[in-house]
Order: sequence, then C-alpha cells, then structure tokens
Amino acid sequence: MRPLTLLLLTTLAQVPSLAADPTWPQFRGPLSNPTAPNGRLPDHWSTTQNVEWSTPIPGRGWSSPIVAGSQIFLTAAVTDGPSKQPQMGTDYSNQYTAELRKQGLSAQEAFEKVRARDKELPHEVMLHYFLYCLDLKTGAIQWKKEFYAGRPPGGRHRKNSFTSETPVTDGKLVYVYAENLGIWAYTRSGKLRWHIDQPALPMFNEFGTGGSAVLHRNSLIVLSDNEKQQFLAAYDKHTGQELWRTNRDIKDPKAPRRSGWTTPYLWAHPLRTEIVTVGPGSTISYDLEGKELWRLNAMSYLTVPSPFAYEGMLYVDAGVSRGLFAVKPGASGDISLPDNETSNTFVAWSNPRAGTYIPTPVAYQGALYVLYDKGIFARFDLKTGQQTYKTRIDPAGAGDFTTSPWAYNGKIFCLNEEGKTFVIKAGETYELLHVNPLEEMALATPALVGDRLLVRTDSRLYSVRRK
Repeated sequence: MRPLTLLLLTTLAQVPSLAADPTWPQFRGPLSNPTAPNGRLPDHWSTTQNVEWSTPIPGRGWSSPIVAGSQIFLTAAVTDGPSKQPQMGTDYSNQYTAELRKQGLSAQEAFEKVRARDKELPHEVMLHYFLYCLDLKTGAIQWKKEFYAGRPPGGRHRKNSFTSETPVTDGKLVYVYAENLGIWAYTRSGKLRWHIDQPALPMFNEFGTGGSAVLHRNSLIVLSDNEKQQFLAAYDKHTGQELWRTNRDIKDPKAPRRSGWTTPYLWAHPLRTEIVTVGPGSTISYDLEGKELWRLNAMSYLTVPSPFAYEGMLYVDAGVSRGLFAVKPGASGDISLPDNETSNTFVAWSNPRAGTYIPTPVAYQGALYVLYDKGIFARFDLKTGQQTYKTRIDPAGAGDFTTSPWAYNGKIFCLNEEGKTFVIKAGETYELLHVNPLEEMALATPALVGDRLLVRTDSRLYSVRRK
C-alpha cells in the first residue's frame, strides 16, 4: 500500500488548485487581472459542450459573478411589466440627432426623441433588486434576497443595466453596492447584517452606473463620479459606519462631464498601499485615509476601463481615444506628461491613443492584450509599451465587445455581445484558434474558479468545465 499512497500524495501535490477552497471575491478577480494557472480550465464550449450546468437568472443585470467557497453570488433587477431590451453596439446618438434635425425637429425635440429611444428613465419602470446565491457545484439557487424595490434612483442607457455593479466578499459577508442607491451587507446564509442609503446623484445623460466596490482589511471603499459631487469614501465593513470621505472635484475647466464608471484599485507594493481611481480627465491615487498622493492627467471624459497592477507596475487605460500608461511605484504630485513626451520619472511608458472605450485590458505572459469595442485586438510589450500587432479579430466581422478579455493556458479569450468567445493564441504573432458560441447577448466579465469558468449571459449563468 505504501507505493500507492506515495503516488496518491504526489498526484494531489501536483494539482493543489483542485483541492483549494475556490474564490473569486470581486470584479475581475482577486488580482483585478482575470488570469488563472489551472491547466484544467476549458478551451472549448457551447450551449451544450463542456457545460456542467446552466441556470436561468430572473431579471437583468451585467454584474459579474463572485465566488466564496461553494457559493456564487450575483445581482439582477426584475422589472414589473415590460422593459426596454438591451442595446448592442456603440451608441450613435449624435448621428441620430443630426438626422432628426434634418427632418425639421428643434434641438430640444431631437434631444427628447433620442432620450426616449436610448434610455430607460425612472418613471418608466418599477424594479425589484435581488441578490442571488447559487451552489457552485450544481447551479441550484440556494436563496435570493430582495434588497430594494421601487423606482430606480436614475435612468440607464439601454446597453447598461440597473445592477451593473459587481458585489464583493471577504469570505464571510457579501457586500452589495448599488451606486446612488445604497450598500447592503449579507451573511453567506442570506441574513442582512447592515444597510446604508446612498444619495441619488445625477449621472451624465442618464447613462446609469457601473463601478464596483473594493475591500481593504476592515474598509469597504466606493468611488462615485457623478455630475453633482464626485467622491471617494470608506465604510467600516462590520457596521457600515462611514470612516472618511474625500470630495473629488477634478479641476479641469474643459471637462464637459463628471460621471465615470470605473472600479477603484488597491495597489499594494513594497512602498505602500494606495487607492488608484480613474475619473473623467484624471487618474488620482490616494492613501488609505483618502489623501491625494499623485495624479496623472490626459484621461478620457468617458471613463470605463479600470486600473490594475502586474509584476510591480500599474497599468492605466485612459479611455477611448486616449493612451495607455505604465506607472512606477512611489509617485507623488502631478506626474502628467507634457505634450509629445511618452515617459518621465514615474511614467515608465505611454502609448498615445491606444486606450479602449469599455473593455479593460489583460496582462499575461509579458504582454498587455487590449480589446477594442469594435473588434480590434492589439498586443503591447509590458516592459516597453511597444505595439507588437494590431488587427481585426475576424476580418468578416466579430461584432461589438463590452466584456473584458481574460487569459489562461496560453490563450486570450474575447467574448462579444452576441455571446461568441474568440479564442486567440498568446504570443507575438496573432492567431485566432476557434470560436465558442453561447447564442445569447453577454456583457458581464466571467469568473475563473478552480477548473470552472462562470459565464453570465442575458438570461443564464453557465458553469463551463471539462468533462
């Protein structure tokens, strides 16, 4: 029996991820960079192939699933009566407005018509907001809790949802943050521990909200960039008591708007831990008490991609038509780049106009892989910022992309809004390997848990796993 026992112990030692308690505690995972080393994660799937289970999720939401132990948590909003269907692709309201003006409509009439087409406003819907808990192994809904019912605090763009913020967990409590509505803390058995209200602050053009909360030790940290009063705040995760609040009046007279949809990033490096926030016009980093450490200007005024660090360097996507930046630890003051310069003491490199509209890039195997919403895919060297290639994912047309790419097993995965995942070989030469169809709209970023891939579509949650 001894040789058999040694063989068994050796085998288990080689696959620790299968025995470890799985976790995916927040948006884009524990490192805010969705990659995983598990060689058993699936490369191929469809609505039937390698599907361990799929569960219908009542309501609509583009929040990502999170996992603690054997439980999955995600949010959705159920509408009383009909609701406007999600919109695929980029909003072309300016073009539509120009067409309406040519038809003889006044500027105000055209504006109202665009709002009616592209938005869902609070007076049009009654909502029930739910937190769902599912069993990781079976997909069965263990419980659901309604944390709010009534009119939403603001409108939404049809491409957005009323529950786009991803919950966060410390393994004991699950924190549900709905910007402009409130924060709820639940135990993993579904008991409400505490709740606080948040002020309903206007978002640009009724586009809705999307930035998620993050945890640091005993603090729950939220970022709210809106048209009235931008702020960064920390709350005691045990009680909900506000610990501090910093108003974020980004002083840029040219800024046409103040709203943002990014998630703050807790950057822990040997010098300190800081809270990095990307907002309209500027990236600003704060210490753990909300005091500004440094700022980097030249951000877009429509900020969606979130910052993250990889191998000691911070990567900032400045947004549509703006740049990519690699920032070194230890910065202070204004580290913005003068015109026609691409680096300085703390900016290791930048690449002008390489930023994305919605998807956040992923860092993997020495490269930054960047996905653009219209199906363009690019690779940049992490050390130099040099572009290796930039190409269309599919010359015949890959559709539109909102979901952030993820990576494992030497491959990059790009999920489009039609539910097709384009699997691309990692490396200096572009190679599309195959396409995995799920045949339904998808905007949420998946979770990578052990050897399972959790993918959310418009109406279902899939557990994709090799058989």
